[in-house]
Amino acid sequence: MSAPARRPDAVQNRTRIVEAARAALAESHHVHLNEIAKRAGVGQGTLYRNFPNREALLAEVYRRDVEELVAAASALLTEHEPAEALRHWLDRVIDYAEIKYGVLAALEPTAWQDLVAHSQNPIEDALGHLLDAGKAAGSLRTDVDARGVLLLIAYLGRLGRDEWGSMARPLMNVILDGLRRQDPDR
Repeated sequence: MSAPARRPDAVQNRTRIVEAARAALAESHHVHLNEIAKRAGVGQGTLYRNFPNREALLAEVYRRDVEELVAAASALLTEHEPAEALRHWLDRVIDYAEIKYGVLAALEPTAWQDLVAHSQNPIEDALGHLLDAGKAAGSLRTDVDARGVLLLIAYLGRLGRDEWGSMARPLMNVILDGLRRQDPDR
C-alpha cells in the first residue's frame, strides 16, 4: 500500500524546513529545531510531523544534497564540455561538503556512517560519468578514476570551518588542474 499523496502546502512546508535546516547548517553545526521552524515559517508541530527528531531532519538534508549532486552530473554534461562540466560539478561538491560536515558533526556516528555508506556509490558513479566523458573528449587524463579523485577530495575534510571559505576552492582547482590532460608539446 502506498503512502497517501501530500497536500501541496504540506510539500512546501517540508521543503522550506529542509532548506532552512540546510541554511542553518551552513552557518553552524549547532542547529536547534525551534530555530529551523522559525526560519521555515512553520510551527513546531509542523516540523515534528515531518521530522520526528533532529537526526531525521539532518539525514533528509544530507540525502537531498546527495540527490542534487548526483543529478547535476548529467545535467552539466548537457550544458558544458566535459572538463568544464567537471569544474562546475566540483564547485557543487564544495558546497555539498560544507553542509555534509555540518550534518555529520551534528549526528551520532552510527547515523552518519549509514548515510555516508548509502551516498558513496551514487556520488562515485556521477563523478565516473563526468570523468569518462572528459576522457572520451580528450580533455581529462585517462589514468585516474572516480575513487582516486574522491580520495583526494576527501582530504578537504581536514580543513577547519574557518579555513573552508578561503582554501576549499583553490585546493579543488589544484585537483582539477591535475585531472586535465596535459599537452605533450609543452
